[in-house]
Parts: sequence; C-alpha cells; structure tokens
Amino acid sequence: MGDQHNSAVRRFRLRAGLTQEELAERSGVSTRTIRGLETGDRRNPQLAFVIGGWVNGDERTVQYEGVADEPRTDELARIKAAYFAMWPDGPSREVWPGIVYVRVRPTWIRYSDFNQDPPVIVEFDQQQLGSS
Repeated sequence: MGDQHNSAVRRFRLRAGLTQEELAERSGVSTRTIRGLETGDRRNPQLAFVIGGWVNGDERTVQYEGVADEPRTDELARIKAAYFAMWPDGPSREVWPGIVYVRVRPTWIRYSDFNQDPPVIVEFDQQQLGSS
C-alpha cells in the first residue's frame, strides 16, 4: 500500500500500545504480514477472510479469497462513485487520517449454510468469477 497507509498502520498500532506480534495475534495474521503493511512490502497481495458467525448458532459463512490492489486516479474515482452511491455517508470518511481504498478481486468464494439440512454449499472459482 502507499506510504500513507503504512504509516497509518504503524501509528494506530503504537497508539493502541501494541507490538507487531500482539497486533498480528489479535488480527489473525502473521507478524510478517504486519511488518509488511508497515514497511510497504507487498510481495504477496493475496487476501483471505471469512464473513459470518455474527450471531450464536448462525452457521452461515462466506469464505473469500482474492488479490488486493490499490486503485488510482480514474479507476479509484469510478470505484468510489459506485461505493458512495450505495453508502451515501461514505464521503464523510474521506477526511479520516490514513484512510486508504483497497480493492480485493475475488479468486474463490464459498457460501455455506449449515442452518439447513442438508447444508447448502456453493463455490465459485476464478474462472466462474471472471477474475484473471
């Protein structure tokens, strides 16, 4: 990410009184990842996360893997316009110190619903998602 983002990660970590190791543990990533974010080392732009489990007993999740990038200029303006159309309060956050816009292009997605019997599991791979 850009220098602004790198310094923001470090600044927020130090403000919280955390070491890189402590932030890594709380974030569920490696210390190497935190170090890379702080120094701008972007050797591996791949990202994976799980969304779900917000409510006890709800067994629905989305697993998402993709490649992150930081859109610039006209592409960033286009993406922000689409985002702000959906989230009208978005422009008010543009003044937040250290804010960075990151896009993650999906390479694999799995939706799982274990609330149903039989469970519903739907996967989309890179070819189905149209990602390169």
